[in-house]
Parts: sequence; structure tokens; C-alpha cells
Amino acid sequence: MRVPSRSPGQQPGPAVAPAAPARRLPTAGSRPPEPDPAAYRAAVTELLVEVGALADAPSTRARQVLLDQRLREPAIAAVLDATPQGFVGARETLLLEVARYQPNARSSAADLTALVRIYLLSRIDVMWWRDVPTFATDAQVNGSTDLVDLEWLRRRDLLRFRYLEQPTGVLHRGWRAVRRRVLPDATPRTAGLMFRRARREVVALLNDLGREFALAAPRGTPPLWVTSLVRSAEHQYRLRRLGYAAMVPSGHCLGWAADLEMAWFARFGARETLARLLLDRQAAGEINVVDEGQAWHICLAPAARRRLRRAYEAEMGI
Repeated sequence: MRVPSRSPGQQPGPAVAPAAPARRLPTAGSRPPEPDPAAYRAAVTELLVEVGALADAPSTRARQVLLDQRLREPAIAAVLDATPQGFVGARETLLLEVARYQPNARSSAADLTALVRIYLLSRIDVMWWRDVPTFATDAQVNGSTDLVDLEWLRRRDLLRFRYLEQPTGVLHRGWRAVRRRVLPDATPRTAGLMFRRARREVVALLNDLGREFALAAPRGTPPLWVTSLVRSAEHQYRLRRLGYAAMVPSGHCLGWAADLEMAWFARFGARETLARLLLDRQAAGEINVVDEGQAWHICLAPAARRRLRRAYEAEMGI
């Protein structure tokens, strides 16, 4: 099966010379240009249209050919090459993820197109923070001095967002299940945070977003809701075994990513408001945004780190 071309094909009328040379795929020995997140996102968006056209099962080989070719385009290759895995590792990981993909209710990747989108756009996170060590184990997350305890901050009214912790015992899980049956829409449908810890800069970012969202959202809208923060690589692999689209490597395992509830806010007419705020931040170069359906994944950009660290210290009176 041939991969569909983006060309409109032969057109009537006299032949016209192209205004610009066609894009070339980089050769094995060529060096990708400097990474440009905006150009990368645009190229990924084009790629996703073509992946969607090959979503049926008989197109497996055509999808592999398409991905292998399009990932070599300079705008995409530059970002993948700058990740810890390098271009080859990132490409092989994506091809393996696509080959193994099985839709399930737990995964944020509702289809193959979503899987490719989530994987490729989240590579910006690991490109940005490629020199930061991964939190390999749960113990490293719980013991890190780079992370602060959200519960300590919440009790002192220093957070402008909400979250739930994962239930830790039978009684807690039972109470959560009963509450969800009695008040099914009182909170987002999320498992909650495995670790109630975060980097100081991420807390400042979420507080900033929380204040902005509170001002922009319709009256009566609940505060910003965070569904996931830092994770250990150990926990990331647990999520993968359970069927979640938990990519590796991940910005969550570096401590710089968070997931924000989106779907629940549609009940209050505030989903589009929050989406606009996040995309504006992305356009300003402060965060990376990945649409994962019910929740959107965000990652702090290195360029915003210093400003947000100062904001955290000012807010906490340090």
C-alpha cells in the first residue's frame, strides 16, 4: 500500500515551476538544525493528519513507512535528536509504541493518532530537561529536597489549585467510591496524586495559572485542578503495565510536568477558557502543552524557571 501524498496531484493547465524547492529528508550524515518547538509542533500537526488517514489495521506497514520518513524532516528530527535517546532511539521507541498499541479505557491515547501526538509533543519536555536526573524510584521522590510537600502548603492556604491524593487503604478507597456514587460530578474522575510533592517552580506556575483561571472563568467555576505531578520512573512503568499512555522518558519523572483536568470544567463553561490560558502560555514560551483528552499535560520551560523560582520565594516569604 502506498503512503498517501500531500500533493493534490496532476492539475489541468500548463505546468508551473514550483516557487520553492521541495522539502528534503535529512540524510544519515546530515546534522539537524537547532530545535524550534513552534516549527516542531507545526510539523507534528501535519504528520498527525496523515497518520489519521492510515488509522485502519491494514495500513500498518504504510504507517511505519510514513513515520520513518516524516520523522526525518528537519523540524522534527532536530527535536528528537536533542532528546536523551537521540533521534534513532526516539524514532524506534515511537515505532514500537505504535506496533504495541492496544486501545483501552484507562489510556489517554484514544486512538493511534492520539498516541503519536502524545509521544511526539511530550518529547519537547525531555529535550528541554535532558540534563536533569530522573527520579528513578518512589524513595527518591519522597526524599528529594528539590521537591516540596503540597499538603504543608495547602494547610497554610498557599496553593491556588486543588488535587486529590490516591487512596492508600481499604477504608479510604471505600469512602472515595461511596462519595463518587453519591456525588458523581463533585470532583474530576481521577485516581489522584501518587506523590503530593512538586518542584517549587512548578508550584509557582500552578499558583499563577490558578489565579489567572479564577479571574477569567465564569462565576462559580471551581479552582484549577491538578491530576498528576512528579512521578518516579518506577511508578511510570507501573502505569504502563496498567494500560496508561505513560511515555518514557517523561517530564513527570524529571519533576517539571503536571497534568491539569480539562473535561470536568466543561460543566462550568470554563474548559475553553483554561485551554486558551494554557495555549497563550505556550505561545509565550513558558510551557509545553499536550492535549491528552480529559486532562492536558503541561511542562515548564527552562526559560521560565528563574522567574518562577523568584515568584515562589516571594510568595512564601523566603
